[in-house]
Amino acid sequence: MVRLLISLLLRLLFGIVPTLFVVLLVSMWASQVFSATYASMVMDARNGKVLYSRNADSRLHPASLTKMMTLYVAIEAVENGEISLDKKVKISKFAASEPPSKLGLRPGSRIALRYLMRAAAVRSANDAATAIAEAIEGSEKAFVARMNRTARAMGLTKTNFKNAHGLTQKGHLSSARDMTILGRHVIYDYPEYYNLFSRRSAHAGIKTVRNTNTKFLANYSGSDGIKTGYTSAAGFNLVASAKRGNKRIITTVFGGRSTATRNKHVAELMDIGFRRAVRSAKLVKPRMPPYQFGRKVVFNTTISNLVPAKRRPTVAEGDTDDGTAAIILLSILAEEGQSPAEPEVLENQLLMDQPKRRPKEYAFEHFGVTETTMAGIRLTTFLSRTSAEKHLVKAALVDFSSLVDAKRRVEKRGNGFVATFLNLSEDDAKKACARLEARKIDCLVVYLY
Repeated sequence: MVRLLISLLLRLLFGIVPTLFVVLLVSMWASQVFSATYASMVMDARNGKVLYSRNADSRLHPASLTKMMTLYVAIEAVENGEISLDKKVKISKFAASEPPSKLGLRPGSRIALRYLMRAAAVRSANDAATAIAEAIEGSEKAFVARMNRTARAMGLTKTNFKNAHGLTQKGHLSSARDMTILGRHVIYDYPEYYNLFSRRSAHAGIKTVRNTNTKFLANYSGSDGIKTGYTSAAGFNLVASAKRGNKRIITTVFGGRSTATRNKHVAELMDIGFRRAVRSAKLVKPRMPPYQFGRKVVFNTTISNLVPAKRRPTVAEGDTDDGTAAIILLSILAEEGQSPAEPEVLENQLLMDQPKRRPKEYAFEHFGVTETTMAGIRLTTFLSRTSAEKHLVKAALVDFSSLVDAKRRVEKRGNGFVATFLNLSEDDAKKACARLEARKIDCLVVYLY
């Protein structure tokens, strides 16, 4: 019997038994280790250096990793004044009918955008993702076109989105490399929003939701996000980030066979990343993509010809308005058959053109944002830094008790400068903004997350 077994083994090794049989045995073994949709990448988040990869450019189903882009575009829209976090979004039948995972939104109900964003980031709610898309662009189709424009601007060459939630759809594909790059943008482009992706739970308006990534966040030291994804076609996907000392690593895995095995594998890859990343690497943040607001056309005209007075940027004495920053979303105007002179259309369509280079990074954490200081007040857009700083001082004098100790920031955005008070409680911010508006000073309460 022993001789027979040895003989069979020798035949296998030297190809006497048909090669097809050997290949079949190897394939059966490999299928127990890797999914056919497996891909991975490990990146030093500080400089974008790839530390490990496998099948990183294979076009695969991203599943709910898609929502990183959905939320990125939503954050971009909020930060550029296109929509407010407090905007009450009316839920369509289409959004409410999305399959689980979902928040449980009812058709016709209204809910603040901030809660939709929390539900999409934490619970990975598909109904919330679709509602976000409709709130910002009017339809999911238009929003998806914007997602794809943003993806191209980021250099995501293997990515094509077909929906805002990530459920399997023909042609809705991405790659481990692209999702890793997107994760890096999520971390560095809008750092004040990043903890959306690390919350273990969050109140989402109608209920508290629990993070789909809780187990990895709880079990891997230094982990602080980012996003899970699962469909039967995709397998168990995860883009994860962890920070230890001055090192930050992003790891992406597509095609895990279960949450447990995926998390274990991501942890192993993270360990590889922390071992290979040099301690002294210089932080080189990704270049923020241009603001993808509809189909932008710059009109060589004056803002006053297009925008009602209450929506115009403030022009301080001594400043000039050259009028070259009026931007109209022509596609929406054409669809609705309205002219540029109608203020109800312009309300969410006019903004300042964005710079080719990103302004100097601003870190909210330097000011010690806490649960009690998570809000701020944003004034309007000014045409010079001096004007913005002057109006911050004037506003502080209007509500001295609330704003005298608030941190002040002036940030260049497009052709203008945005003035903001930081580190206020939500209640103080709302009261101060009400007082400012009573004195004819436009303001908006913003949340630092």
